Amino acid sequence: MQDTIIQLEGIGKSFKVAKRSAGLVQAAKALFVRDYNVVEALKDISFSIGKGEIVGYIGPNGAGKSTTIKVMSGILVPDEGSCQIMGYTPWTERVTYVKNIGVVFGQRSQLWWDVPVIDSYELLKDIYKIPRQMYEDNLRMLSETLDLAEFIRTPVRQLSLGQRMRCEIAASLLHSPSLLFLDEPTIGLDAVSKLAVRQFIKTINKEQGVTVILTTHDMADIEALADRILMIGKGTLLYDGSLEQLRGRFGVQEKESLDEMIVQLYKEHQI
Repeated sequence: MQDTIIQLEGIGKSFKVAKRSAGLVQAAKALFVRDYNVVEALKDISFSIGKGEIVGYIGPNGAGKSTTIKVMSGILVPDEGSCQIMGYTPWTERVTYVKNIGVVFGQRSQLWWDVPVIDSYELLKDIYKIPRQMYEDNLRMLSETLDLAEFIRTPVRQLSLGQRMRCEIAASLLHSPSLLFLDEPTIGLDAVSKLAVRQFIKTINKEQGVTVILTTHDMADIEALADRILMIGKGTLLYDGSLEQLRGRFGVQEKESLDEMIVQLYKEHQI
C-alpha cells in the first residue's frame, strides 16, 4: 500500500461576502453599514492521498477546488479540521513546507514578466536556496524534457501561452519538490502543447515519484493522467474513486465521456 503523504480530516472554510443592493441610496448606506452573507466554501472535506498518486480534483466553478488547494498549499487557514502533508501543517509551517511542494496556477505567473526566463530561474534558485549542482542538474533535465532551449533566454512577455506554461511547470520543479499542485495547467493551450505537458507530468510521476494533484475543467487531462478522481460540489466531496469505478457505478462503457458521467453524478446530488 502507498505511504500516505496527504491527510485531510473534516476541513471546513467559510467566507463573508458583502451584500450589494441596487440603487444609489442603498449603495450610500453600504458605505457605513455593511451586510454580509456567509458562504461555506468547504464542508467537512476528508480524504487521504498516497505517495506517487496522480489525483484529479474536479468540480464546477465555485465548488471549492481552489479553496482546497489553497488550504493544502498553506495560503489559507481553515476554520475547522486538520491537514497533515508530509508531516507538516501547511499554514503553520509554511516556510519549511513550501520547500517540498511545487504549485502551478494556469492563469497566474511565478515568472518575472520583463526578464528572460533563465533570470527568473536564477532568482528562484536563490529564493529556495537550491544547491548549485542540484539546480544545474534539474535545469538541464527540465530544459531537455520540456524543450525550453529555444526560448529560455527570451523575456516571459514575448512567449506564447504554451511556451510560458512549460516554463511555469519547470519553475515549479527546480527545487525537486515531492508534491506538485497543478491548477488548470493546460488552459488555453493548443493540442500539441497539451500533449507535451501531459507527457511530462507522466514522466516526472513515473521516474521521480512526484505526487500530483490536478485541478482542471478539461476532462481529457483527467482521463489521460489521473489514477483517481476526487469530485467536489458546493463545498462537499461527492465522489472519491477511480474512473473505472465511476464507469461501473453508472454501468457505462469506456466510450462514454467523463463529462456525461459527471453530469449524472451532479444530478444525483442536485448540484
